[in-house]
Amino acid sequence: MDELSSTTGIVALAAAGVALLALLLCVLLAVRLRRLRADQRLVLGERREDLVAHAAGLNRHVAQLRQFVERESLRFDERLNEAEERLDGAVTHSAVVRYDAFNETSGRQSSTIALLDDRGDGVVLSAILQREQARVYAKPITGGRSALDLSPEEIAAMQEARRERPDLGPAAGSGGFDESGEGGERR
Repeated sequence: MDELSSTTGIVALAAAGVALLALLLCVLLAVRLRRLRADQRLVLGERREDLVAHAAGLNRHVAQLRQFVERESLRFDERLNEAEERLDGAVTHSAVVRYDAFNETSGRQSSTIALLDDRGDGVVLSAILQREQARVYAKPITGGRSALDLSPEEIAAMQEARRERPDLGPAAGSGGFDESGEGGERR
């Protein structure tokens, strides 16, 4: 015990205390380093590279991904525009008007069908039926107007088709035919 109370003993005890603290600090740092390496493995994977090289690689991959997304976005925009242009010319508005063309007692056997797209282009088909014969007429429509005379039933079919979308064009009287329903010249 005398040895511990001497100067040499005190220095030895102090050195042992410092060594013990250093050992605890080493254990603590080893645990933290193990956690840091586990987190680094999670981010970097099993490859052995530094964080700067990894960040540069990630930056390259993000730039490539951005370019890919921009290219695909432009391609999808082009395809969407093409599809919208094709749909503008598709028949989207139709109407059928049935009537008795010759005031017979056979019922409303005659029909007129208007088939129009969003621009008001299309065709009006009329099927006039009698007991002994049937006639079918087709009249082209451009911009809600026809260069051919339209019957009142054809005008009614076009108006009915336009009721689905009022922005298709002018109604009777200003759509290439006059107020009487007699047909007029194209303007």
